[in-house]
Amino acid sequence: MPSAKPGARRLQILQVLARMLEDPKGEKVTTAALAKKLDVSEAALYRHFASKAQMFEGLIEFIEESVFGLINKITAEEEDGRKQVQAILSSLLGFAEKNPGMTRVLVGDALVNEDERLQARINQLHDRLEATLKQCLRVAASQAGGGVAGSDTAADPAPRANLLLCYVMGRWQQFAKSGFKRVPTEHWDKQWPLLAR
Repeated sequence: MPSAKPGARRLQILQVLARMLEDPKGEKVTTAALAKKLDVSEAALYRHFASKAQMFEGLIEFIEESVFGLINKITAEEEDGRKQVQAILSSLLGFAEKNPGMTRVLVGDALVNEDERLQARINQLHDRLEATLKQCLRVAASQAGGGVAGSDTAADPAPRANLLLCYVMGRWQQFAKSGFKRVPTEHWDKQWPLLAR
């Protein structure tokens, strides 16, 4: 590998790792296989990352920055709580569709047999997404004068927020398990009105 700016090599390693996770067979990624794809020794990988777990943490950080960057933009630009929810769900589905390897991280497939703290971190990400949806539903309920389409969301948005997150996670799972054939946005235009009731 030719010399590059600091951080560029780390990014290259993460990009190749993400591409390897796009393999529909979903085989376990090893540092040996990663090093081979990069045409370097395993020792060269460990000059940039202390462990394979740290490499996965780098991917999770990328996911967090990307997803919450989109969400912050949506909530800053859109005042309507219902439209916030719709845009957030659409963005989460679209992110997965554009990043199949990251989808395997989001659903935990890529983290099987890896350090437990990685799955814990993904679980925290899911909790943050659910809390964000809950807040948007509160906004929507207050704008609707106490309820969203006659629901009891105003009193407790938690069940609906959980349902919406489960929908997204189910679409992610279906995408990963289908070998990336069943895209997450499939039927989205027809499913959103059902979810929004």
